[in-house]
Amino acid sequence: MLNEQNRNEFLQTIAEKLGRPIAHKPQPQPTPVNDLAKTRLTNLTQDELCKEFTDFAQTQMVKCVVSKPDEVINSLIELCESYDCKGSVVISGDERLDALGITKAVSEKYETYIWDPALGRENIVYAERSQIGIVFAEAGLTESGGIVLFSSPEKGRAVSLLPETSIVILRKSDILPRVAQIAERLHKMAQEGVRMPSCINLIGGASSTADIELIKVWGVHGPVHAAYLIIEDC
Repeated sequence: MLNEQNRNEFLQTIAEKLGRPIAHKPQPQPTPVNDLAKTRLTNLTQDELCKEFTDFAQTQMVKCVVSKPDEVINSLIELCESYDCKGSVVISGDERLDALGITKAVSEKYETYIWDPALGRENIVYAERSQIGIVFAEAGLTESGGIVLFSSPEKGRAVSLLPETSIVILRKSDILPRVAQIAERLHKMAQEGVRMPSCINLIGGASSTADIELIKVWGVHGPVHAAYLIIEDC
């Protein structure tokens, strides 16, 4: 009883000094407002998102090319030539690459392997041998300058990870403000019962590390070079 009396007297003294009534229970904290996911970069137009995206990507040593739909093939071949491609090319089995005519055009110019689930681990061997890997991205993330890849049997992860150079095809309309927007897209897919990817890769440029004496080294655990070929919307 004495301890309770002492406590009340102590609290009363503190309350008087602070100029407020004594309180035996703390007031609940107001609900925090966090609307960053819905506001940051979301006010930009698609052209502005594309510029921010490419500007950031270029700081990560990513070569960025924006191409009109009817110039995609020429732009891609020019990209391959800029890396002095004399080896083989591995292409994701993504039907979107085939629909754009990329698979056919690249196969006619270079020794080309197309990722095929029926080949099993042979795909890995082909990816290791290839100088360039070509994939189609689900989205670009403006805030980080990175891209989002969904894996599936015909879209193997090794295509973008094992070759010396990774070329990513991306539609301008798929450039999103932040990772929050791709999370919303995935949530909607789950709600609609759409089969989720076996793996989701968020890749921010070529492989690099500065773990040793803060010296930047490229290509330690992935591609040495990275390029984004962004297709203008029709």
